[in-house]
Amino acid sequence: MWDEAVTAYDFGDSHPMDPVRLALTMELVRAYELDRAVDVVAAKPAGDSTLRLVHREDYVAAVRAASALPRSADQAYGLGTMDDPAFAGMHEAAALIAGQSVGAAEAVWRGQAAHAVNFAGGLHHAMPGSAAGFCIYNDASLAIARLLELGAERVAYLDVDVHHGDGVQAAFWDDPRVLTVSLHEHPRTLFPGTGWPEETGGAGPAEGGAVNVALPAGTGDEGWLRAFHAVVPELLADFRPQVLVTQHGADTHFEDPLAHLAVSLDAQRAVQEACHTLAHEYTEEGRWIALGGGGYAVVDVVPRSWTHLVGIAAHRPVDPESMIPETWRDLVYARTRQPGPRRMTDGRTPRWRDWGAGYDPADRLDQAVLATRRAVYPLRGLLA
Repeated sequence: MWDEAVTAYDFGDSHPMDPVRLALTMELVRAYELDRAVDVVAAKPAGDSTLRLVHREDYVAAVRAASALPRSADQAYGLGTMDDPAFAGMHEAAALIAGQSVGAAEAVWRGQAAHAVNFAGGLHHAMPGSAAGFCIYNDASLAIARLLELGAERVAYLDVDVHHGDGVQAAFWDDPRVLTVSLHEHPRTLFPGTGWPEETGGAGPAEGGAVNVALPAGTGDEGWLRAFHAVVPELLADFRPQVLVTQHGADTHFEDPLAHLAVSLDAQRAVQEACHTLAHEYTEEGRWIALGGGGYAVVDVVPRSWTHLVGIAAHRPVDPESMIPETWRDLVYARTRQPGPRRMTDGRTPRWRDWGAGYDPADRLDQAVLATRRAVYPLRGLLA
């Protein structure tokens, strides 16, 4: 899913969410000729009826008003704040990004594609009635809501952004048709301060439908991958989703300026590959919708990470050892006056200890995994 106009989602020069990250990602996709291996399509902006699948009518009206006259932004709706400053055309840009994710969901559900990628999406903090965390409309929630509207009965949402996927969790807290799983830095040390293992979903049949793995600050490749494989495959095997929606925020990376995990590009790629495998293993016909998300090392990390994501979804994975085309590096320098990275790897070989081999109750990472398993697994009839 791509439309050049998504780069109009621009909070200003001093804001960390620089839309150049989207433009550079698409140019790197083109440099590797991945655009020839997939159908590159654009969807229409999400209309009001679609936005209201998740967002309140008064909130959409407030976004429209702030978009037309930014200085009138109503901070009661989270608009005009430091995180979410209002800008002219904000509604149109946010609705376009949402439309790409909804379009991806429609294409996958209808069998027009097995996999779809919208790396401009993954704006997972927006709530039904407010903006939050650089997110105006929650495209991930809207894509899931559209799948449910089309008849899906089981949708799994997996979020590996460094920040908790709070907006998606909130949207489906009471809906047993949606399983939300978020691996993120511990809420004690990072925005939005939610995502504790005890947050397990609403009452009744929705209980156990929210899963949160709160990772200690400083967690690197081995711990991140260990936590992922200790929780995610078992939950998907139990839930058997018809569709898998994943959010791949690149801000887990050790170079990201806004968080405190220490994950490499190579581990991010390993999780992308795992999501692809899990989609083929547990969903109907491999239905997989992959979204972007956070990521504020906009030259060195984001374009490489999401280009790997596109290559994996296209069944044309990019060799991590490959040298990045000079044409792209020249473009990076022209756009940013920064030298671009030279290879599609950080030079790491991701490894992790399998959970089935045992755990260390004194290890902080293992304590985090245990807290999640003990909070959720009994609710789902699984052994913790």
